Amino acid sequence: MNIAVIGTGYVGLVAGACLAETGNHVICADVDEDKVRRLNQGQIPIYEPGLKPLVVRNLDQKRLTFTTDTAGAVRASHVIFIAVGTPPDEDGSADLQHVLAVARTIGQAMDGERIVITKSTVPVGTARRVRETIEAATEHPVHVCSNPEFLKEGAAVDDFMHPDRVVLGVDDPGAEKVLRELYAPFMRRGDRLLVMDVPSAEITKYAANSMLATRISFMNAVALLCEKTGADVDMVRQGVGTDERIGSAFLFPGVGYGGSCFPKDVKALARTMKDLGAPSEILDAVESVNEAQKRILLDRIVHRFGDNLQGRRFAVWGLAFKPNTDDMREAPSRVTIQGLVERGAEVVAHDPEAMDEARRVLDARVRYREIDYDCLAGADALVIHTEWQPYRFPDFRRIRSELGLPIVFDGRNIWSPEKMEELGFEYHSIGRGTVGSVSIP
Repeated sequence: MNIAVIGTGYVGLVAGACLAETGNHVICADVDEDKVRRLNQGQIPIYEPGLKPLVVRNLDQKRLTFTTDTAGAVRASHVIFIAVGTPPDEDGSADLQHVLAVARTIGQAMDGERIVITKSTVPVGTARRVRETIEAATEHPVHVCSNPEFLKEGAAVDDFMHPDRVVLGVDDPGAEKVLRELYAPFMRRGDRLLVMDVPSAEITKYAANSMLATRISFMNAVALLCEKTGADVDMVRQGVGTDERIGSAFLFPGVGYGGSCFPKDVKALARTMKDLGAPSEILDAVESVNEAQKRILLDRIVHRFGDNLQGRRFAVWGLAFKPNTDDMREAPSRVTIQGLVERGAEVVAHDPEAMDEARRVLDARVRYREIDYDCLAGADALVIHTEWQPYRFPDFRRIRSELGLPIVFDGRNIWSPEKMEELGFEYHSIGRGTVGSVSIP
């Protein structure tokens, strides 16, 4: 099948490579000439496990190409995915200018019937607007469908190749038949295709992400209650998560959610609810709790060391908003680090994949080390933001000997309070109380 994917961001690049892997001929279009040039050379602009070899293999087999000629990609394809960004507008709503601009280009370039699929995360009603925009620019028939993505950063290739479900919003039997054929290679573990009307598909994506964000914020609120009562949030989490009606996923307390999806999707769904007169108080609270949670490590450091941090040094392990990605959009580490730097502290940071991105988005005064232990020398505390695997079982005695003060602020609860106390650390975590006490000069 001849396919165009317009937009080579996270979603478009993964979708294009995976669709090419199943034998389709895929043209990925983007307006960024330098990015397209590098992609055609097999240079991947994001870190995502398994993506680079997938792109390179399909480039070599001539099943995947990248271009800046969007109109040409439209004419060469029967199925067209729109996968451009939908950043939040000032009021929290999704900014659809790029989606609708692509729709206009599709309409102007069409030389026959096309199936157009919104892959970008868009609010309910967007497919209708895309159809109207295309039809205003062409006399050829167009079928606009919704196919929201459910990819986890760090596992996106596997999620696409082996999905737990594929949601299709369609209103035309012919388009449904084509899309069932397109996704058939990904259904070998069983039919996980959910076909529904277009508005339902559009809402499903926002509802799913907002539900997951709600679980995170709820558990973070419970963690703060645990700290006030002497309870252990790990025990509470297990007690709640073993209920079959609830399950254990997304109940781990921490420094809040970040990334490209949850923050903007919660805002966008809440904005849609407000606009249509539906109650949005739950999502307003989810966002409020998360914003406060992003500040929790900074607040605790300031409480422990004072507001003036001149002369203090802090080691930071983990910069990306989650492991197995270099994505720092809305990462909680940004809040902590900016607050430390603004108070005069020196920050020395490490992340296995995100340091190049960090150099682009963080304060220029932040310093970096290629080896995690090299951040520690003389630091007044170690601050953990991301639960990367190499951080889970480190040499604790080396950490203690390298740090100026054996104090740890663990924003992901990756270590045992009992073990940290036994090793002589002052250890702050989320929802489990502080153990140990170190005299601060």
